[in-house]
Amino acid sequence: MNNNRMEGLDLARALAMFGMILVNFMIVTGAKGNGHPLLVGFTNLFEGRAAATFVTLAGIGIALMTRKARVSRDKNLVRSVQTSLWKRSVFLFILGLLLYMGGWTGDILHYYGVYMAIAAVLILATKKKIIFTTVSIVLIAQVYQMVFSYMSGWSSTKPFLEYLDFWTVTGFFRNLLFNGHHPVFPWICFLLIGMVVGRLDLVNHGVRKAIMIVSLLTLTVTELLSRVLIDLLSNSIITIERATFLFNTNAYPPNGLYILSNTSSALLVILLSIYVAEKFNQAKLIRSLIYTGQLALTHYISHVAVGIGLLVILDRVILFNGFEPQPLSFTFMYVCMYFTGSILFSVLWRLRFKRGPVEWVMRKCT
Repeated sequence: MNNNRMEGLDLARALAMFGMILVNFMIVTGAKGNGHPLLVGFTNLFEGRAAATFVTLAGIGIALMTRKARVSRDKNLVRSVQTSLWKRSVFLFILGLLLYMGGWTGDILHYYGVYMAIAAVLILATKKKIIFTTVSIVLIAQVYQMVFSYMSGWSSTKPFLEYLDFWTVTGFFRNLLFNGHHPVFPWICFLLIGMVVGRLDLVNHGVRKAIMIVSLLTLTVTELLSRVLIDLLSNSIITIERATFLFNTNAYPPNGLYILSNTSSALLVILLSIYVAEKFNQAKLIRSLIYTGQLALTHYISHVAVGIGLLVILDRVILFNGFEPQPLSFTFMYVCMYFTGSILFSVLWRLRFKRGPVEWVMRKCT
């Protein structure tokens, strides 16, 4: 297992974290689309894709972590690895719910904990079985989106900001499994695909080139197909709203085309990051971003507690200022400044410690 390969994953994790912070800050400030068209187009590229990259990286990490147990098939080792994953899943699940209770309704960690618990069961499954499971989950999710009301539970005045019955049994599991921000059906597919990719020889340049070509072709075809289907079917067969709902590649709802498109873009980012980490491993910026990726969990917690906390103090959060959207230019500059501070913190922390503070706590607990 090549060290640069691992650092490439850390670099990709830092880039995904930047995208997640940008998207989340745009949501809480209501800044999406409220700016210059070029800036709007650039920031919209991260919506859904950053988090998908983050989850795909988790799948690759699980594949690497469980490699010895998977190859040896030693029952004791397999049980030990599964127990470790289940402990981590519980830790993340509880941590995510605490964030939700604190007001952060866009949390991904409690979903992430469920993904990891399911992944622990599948560490010995063949690649074919994992792919079959992935396809089945996508189909189930697509059927749910077509048959049931995807907006069930969401506030009509604050869609995707407030889930009305989250703390009821029915609402909680509906949100967790089907129509929350990152529902198991189909978001776990990113992690499962990452588990498959993580079993490949990513050190081999031929393998990486093949994955990149397939990913680029899939991304291109999926995006073109999405636009063609929406244009052809809207108005003549179904309404444009329904066509967009079924065939768009945005995160809401996460339909089949969304999974294909965002898996492809995630793999492109990850493989390009591995290449950059190998090529420019000693460059100060790259090393700083690698350190930032190694503290991803800490930065996820801090971007809620500190980043959004500062926005609340500045009265820039739409939940507290009469739903007045903020300029996208302000939010983007704020994100850049905040992420720069996160990079600086990461570099200074790594000078003294091997793991981030939250990463250290998780390791001690699990």
